[in-house]
Amino acid sequence: GARYSNTLSQTMNAMRLISFQRSTHARAAMYPAVPAARTAAPQAQQPAAPADLTLENLSVSYGAPGTHQAVVRNFSLHVPAGQTACLLGPSGCGKTTVLRAIAGFEPAMAGRILLGDQVLSAPGTHVLPEHRRMGMVFQDHALFPHLNAAQNIAFGLQGQTRAQRAERVAQMLDLVGLAGMDARYPHELSGGQQQRIALARALAPRPRLLLLDEPFSSLDGATVQRLLVEMRAILQQARQTALLVTHSLHEAQTLADQVFAMSEGGSLAPRRA
Repeated sequence: GARYSNTLSQTMNAMRLISFQRSTHARAAMYPAVPAARTAAPQAQQPAAPADLTLENLSVSYGAPGTHQAVVRNFSLHVPAGQTACLLGPSGCGKTTVLRAIAGFEPAMAGRILLGDQVLSAPGTHVLPEHRRMGMVFQDHALFPHLNAAQNIAFGLQGQTRAQRAERVAQMLDLVGLAGMDARYPHELSGGQQQRIALARALAPRPRLLLLDEPFSSLDGATVQRLLVEMRAILQQARQTALLVTHSLHEAQTLADQVFAMSEGGSLAPRRA
């Protein structure tokens, strides 16, 4: 029935997120192959720290070779480390395409994407999504319904002892204001609490960049307003570089340090939120 369908949908959404974080093979099964001429080898793993994000004249196209349709053209922005920027615009303006390109799900036809001093995407160069060390929060939470809050947060923590994972999970629960709720399952949490668990899971591996894809669109107005204030405080406390995609001016102005208003594949002048 409806409950089974909802649980199945939650599980599939969670699989989307984990494929982004953990496995090349899972990503290839769920997203189209990226036709890059050369796949860049990942840099040696070092303690991650939030980094500045730079897009230089980025162009992204869809379609078969020879029939490419440009969706984003000559798009540039810079987000200083520790700040939150927002791509604001209506459906079809290219903001989600930019986010997918940054995440590594779409190749750059022209221009470059840099995180710190590392080139992630450029013509002939493409670092795979799982080597970009980014976190992502979706609009539908993407929590595993059969895992409790602590297990959802810990799922992306690799190469750590059980004690280290438990310590990091406790830190994240405290950061998002849900200490003591580690044993609760997604269906036992409100929509706002589920989104905070999703945020905690994305932040737990200490990503260099956090991507927020319409994270409030499935929540009611009162919850959105409360969560906007809470999330801004959380991101500032974590000193996390973040990029938000939304169509809501209110969300952009409340959460972001910079707002890039997009229209037909280009950006207007950034303005201070």
